[in-house]
Amino acid sequence: MFKKLLVATDMLEACDAAVLTALELAKQNNGKLQILHVLESSSTIYRNFVKHFRTGEEIVSTDVYEESVKKEIEKKCAGALGPNVKYEIMVTDGFPWDVILKSSREKRAELIVLGPHSGKAEEKGVARTSGAIGSTLEGVIMRERCPVMIVNRVMSKERLKFQKVMVSTDFSKSCAYAFRFAQKFAQKHGSKLFLFHMLPVPPSPIYSQADYEANLHSSEKKLEALCEDIPDGLDYEYRVLGGALPHLEIEKYADKKDIDLIIMGSHTKENGGKWYVGSAVERVSLRSICPVIVVTDPKALLSMGS
Repeated sequence: MFKKLLVATDMLEACDAAVLTALELAKQNNGKLQILHVLESSSTIYRNFVKHFRTGEEIVSTDVYEESVKKEIEKKCAGALGPNVKYEIMVTDGFPWDVILKSSREKRAELIVLGPHSGKAEEKGVARTSGAIGSTLEGVIMRERCPVMIVNRVMSKERLKFQKVMVSTDFSKSCAYAFRFAQKFAQKHGSKLFLFHMLPVPPSPIYSQADYEANLHSSEKKLEALCEDIPDGLDYEYRVLGGALPHLEIEKYADKKDIDLIIMGSHTKENGGKWYVGSAVERVSLRSICPVIVVTDPKALLSMGS
């Protein structure tokens, strides 16, 4: 399935969860992995002015320095890389999201794997609980056509077989792409597919029990209609639950069903052809125990093959 994977990391202290996950997926698919590290720079103009990863000193990046960073990454990930993994390590300067996008297109990546944000973001005042996934991930999701997997923590090899796949929908265009992607993904992995929708529940007494039951019935009918397109032989179930905060209901349902992967559309907001990362995607990506794949474009289906 995913034969060409790209993972970006800003950690040199250890092999992080995104890299370890991408390596395992590359092994499973006999694919090739590009490990990308964009050098840290405090300059918004001269990105080749970088902070030395050992001393913290500001230096001008050179080929020699980039090679030393490559060796550091290889050293930290030596135990995971092993002899049977096809990989390439790339170290360069630039704006991270821009470099990731260029590398993805150059290598024709079929999946990009990222962490939700770096520790550096927290140092700059972006708290983990704020809902901010970071400018790098946001920039990639807004502009990339291939699916983007967000990884918070290391999963076991067994869980990365993705036997339980959940797709959350709000019936928007991007969620329709995500649903089609999820079907193909589940078929290829022999997964059970869980289709979920949160029904927004306004505060009472404005919103009566009768209103809730009518809207619940309507939403269930919409899900039933979507399920008519699910191929024969694919095991699935669907559920509508009322709530006020989509990310909390998505997390609760995923936890209850012991989901291995969540698939989401970027959100409902479309303006001039650009998609924007929604709050549900941001918050689920930050808090989810399992990986989250974000789909924003119908071309994401190309990565699944025919």
